[in-house]
Amino acid sequence: MHGTERRWRQWEAEFTCPCCGEGWARDRLQEALLLLPPKAATELRVRVEGLDLVLLRRTHHEPLADPDSAWWHRRC
Repeated sequence: MHGTERRWRQWEAEFTCPCCGEGWARDRLQEALLLLPPKAATELRVRVEGLDLVLLRRTHHEPLADPDSAWWHRRC
């Protein structure tokens, strides 16, 4: 459900996984986009871009965030 009545919460983007460790799910997606063969990366990128738009709509810029961080780390 992607309605406007529900807002993103930071814990929804974080994960703890015995295989991947702790971190942000979007970081793992970015790694996959860089490591996958071109055709598979393109297919995944289309889906990730749609999810990124949802994240952008549900969050706002964090002015105190490190400007060198990935854009998704600068959202709250």
